[in-house]
Amino acid sequence: MDTNPENLAKQVEETVKNPGNPPLDQWHPELSGDMDLRISRNGQWVFKGEPLAREAIVRLFSTILRREEDGEYYLVTPVEKWRIQVEDTPLLAHSLRVAGEGDHQVISLTTNVGETLEIGQNHPLEVGTYPGSEEPRPVVTVRHGLEARLVTAAYYDLAEHVVERNEDGHPVLGVFSHGIFYKIGQGG
Repeated sequence: MDTNPENLAKQVEETVKNPGNPPLDQWHPELSGDMDLRISRNGQWVFKGEPLAREAIVRLFSTILRREEDGEYYLVTPVEKWRIQVEDTPLLAHSLRVAGEGDHQVISLTTNVGETLEIGQNHPLEVGTYPGSEEPRPVVTVRHGLEARLVTAAYYDLAEHVVERNEDGHPVLGVFSHGIFYKIGQGG
């Protein structure tokens, strides 16, 4: 099997003629093997030790990437399935925008592959911490088990919209988007 990103991209482009994201939930090929492709914590896609130079390939691959129940990440086509390595999250979220106010506001982010996500039922926000540290790990669910981690600037922008509310007698900090309250931390 050929693990060259250019060749895999051509195969995907020929398979997926319709606009939008491919129907990954309908594709279930056997594992083709491990591809020497790694997505670093800073969002760089590295093939055989070299950054993928073509942004179009990265954008295309992001549409055929999924995380399965085993916790592993795979590039999937109708006939091939390649396991890849992801250091943190496969996507990064930046360019935070807020429309509206209070519990009626809508928070949107743009990912490093140009996709716009609105925090809400389809793209919930979760703020955890990295194992063994107190460093916040804010992520938004994208699709097919994928997450986009908010870059530091976007997280600071998000902090400007934090409100405190009372839950079960305890102050909680969070943000509203699409009428849903997303907890970020404990209040004072």
